[in-house]
Amino acid sequence: MSKKLALLATTLGLTLALTACSGSSSSTPSSSDPASADRTVSPTSECTESGSISDAISVTGDFGAEPTVTIESPVTTTATQRTVAIAGTGTEKTKAGSVARVSFSAFNAETGEKVDSTGYGTDTSAVSITVADNYVPGLVRAVNCSVVGDRIVAVMPPSDGFGEQGWSDLGLAATDSMVFVIDINSIQATRATGVDQPVEAGLPTVTLADDGAPAITIPDSEAPGTLTIATLKKGDGAVVADGDTAQVEYTGVLWATGDTFDSSWTADGPAAFPTGSVVKGFAAALVGQTVGSQVLAIIPPADGYGSAGSTQTGISGTDTLVFVVDILATGPTPAAQ
Repeated sequence: MSKKLALLATTLGLTLALTACSGSSSSTPSSSDPASADRTVSPTSECTESGSISDAISVTGDFGAEPTVTIESPVTTTATQRTVAIAGTGTEKTKAGSVARVSFSAFNAETGEKVDSTGYGTDTSAVSITVADNYVPGLVRAVNCSVVGDRIVAVMPPSDGFGEQGWSDLGLAATDSMVFVIDINSIQATRATGVDQPVEAGLPTVTLADDGAPAITIPDSEAPGTLTIATLKKGDGAVVADGDTAQVEYTGVLWATGDTFDSSWTADGPAAFPTGSVVKGFAAALVGQTVGSQVLAIIPPADGYGSAGSTQTGISGTDTLVFVVDILATGPTPAAQ
């Protein structure tokens, strides 16, 4: 399998988000994606119901194992339908901003042919789907309102999939509907859950809102001249390896003014950064840390945007940056296909 859809699910909406820490001219996460299609109702605002088309897809096999899927093709739909083939026992439902770790198989509904799969069990790729408006709407509608252990059968029209362009690499024409069978393996934490750590005096102080969003107070002193990293909360999850893609929530402020120049907390879900695609100081704040941790990073210009700064984000060539980063997940960065 090409696993192109698995790659898409891992990297959707990241292109502009990466510029928050890469030295590019923009730091605003993407609000749209060429694979997304506009609809009157946001896929995050309601639960998608089952229908006669999704109910008619035969899916057998245990949760967590490769399913046997029978599609009486050709199948065409004008709206996404979602059937729960196996009901999970989780208690928390996904909603806007949730990140679900999933396994899935994808089919061309016109032909019944399997066009991609993440694999299952020990062969599963690390795939996350965020319930957000900048993802493929049909996948969001499929995952939204799910609990851990659910196996979802979703049928989606091109307008909720890849639109008028289709996807030739997967043999999908512009008029082809798709079928997805999706296992909800876990729902990712939305904030750092680690144990509070003692923090050196003289560093910026951090207070957290009810949802975990940080407010950063800069001390009345000169900024450190070298890169300074402090662990505020220590998680017990996987270690972020050099080259991984880490999913994070973050806020960045200027030491000189305390003004916020960027924050993922105002978006629909977390950001994701390959550690090799961000500025040196931000990468240093991620690599070697554990999932569940919250990290404070004080980044001088030499480890940030350099003498050129980033004029579009209001960062000068002399500005020291302060980030508070919640590390929510990590995994290998998919190779380009």
